[in-house]
Formats: sequence, C-alpha cells, structure tokens
Amino acid sequence: MKLVSIIHHILDFFYPLVKRFFDNTTYYYAVCGVGNLVLSWVLFYMFFQFVFKKQSLYVAIIDFTFSAYTLTAFTCFLITFVIGFLLMKYIVFTESGLKGRVQLFRYGLSAMISGVVSWVLLKIFIEVFDFFPSLANILASCLVVIVSYLLQRKFTFK
Repeated sequence: MKLVSIIHHILDFFYPLVKRFFDNTTYYYAVCGVGNLVLSWVLFYMFFQFVFKKQSLYVAIIDFTFSAYTLTAFTCFLITFVIGFLLMKYIVFTESGLKGRVQLFRYGLSAMISGVVSWVLLKIFIEVFDFFPSLANILASCLVVIVSYLLQRKFTFK
C-alpha cells in the first residue's frame, strides 16, 4: 500500500527526535492516536456547531430526544473508529499475528469501552459542571486516552 509506505516514511523521518524516549511502536501509536484524536476534536466542533447546529433531535418513532452533543459524539465515533482501526492495523501494530477480523472485533470492543467512558464523562462535564461541549469533549477524551492505549496494546493488537 503506497499510502502506508508514505506515512511510515514521514513518521520515520521524525522518529530520531524522540528515539531516546519511545520505542518505535509507542511512537507510531502516539502520533497516529494523537492525529486521530485531534481529528475527532475538529470533527466534534464542526458537527456540533454547523451540522447539528447545537439543536437536539426528537425521534417520534421511539419518543426520544437526542442531544446535539450525543449525536455529534456518535457521528465522530463512527468516523474516527474506522480511521483509528486502519491506522492501528496498518501503521502501528503491523507485527500482530491475529487475523484482521479478530483485530476488528477486539478494536471494536475496546473502542466501545472507551467510547462509553468518554460519553459518560462528556455528559458529566456538560450536565453537571456546565462545560461548553467542545471543551468537555477534549477533556473527556484526554482522560480516556490512557485506558484506550492499555486496551489496544495489551488486548486488541497483542
């Protein structure tokens, strides 16, 4: 895959700057993870402000109202889930002996755990502490990064 090769070359170019602090896999994981995380922050802001326009959505069939931040978080989760899995599989954990479907299942499981924890924190920060949704999203995702790293390194791509 040409794109994978390009990404590896770019990452390898900068690796000497952090070589004494991180092994190659941790460096790849950090850069790809931070890239995907920042993408999720940008997407959250864009979807919340411009797509859902801070408006809740009432679904009459199930008689339930979804908050704009819940819709935004779910939409961003779907997008960054796909991108994150592809980065982890083809860029970071290339030595894994697990079959792709097993990796996808495990990644999905760890992403669901991280996603639920992130959403609960998001809800607490917005509804209890009255944080602005985009700021609450950044704070919640920063707290979830540690759990996500451990799940992926020790379970998903073992």
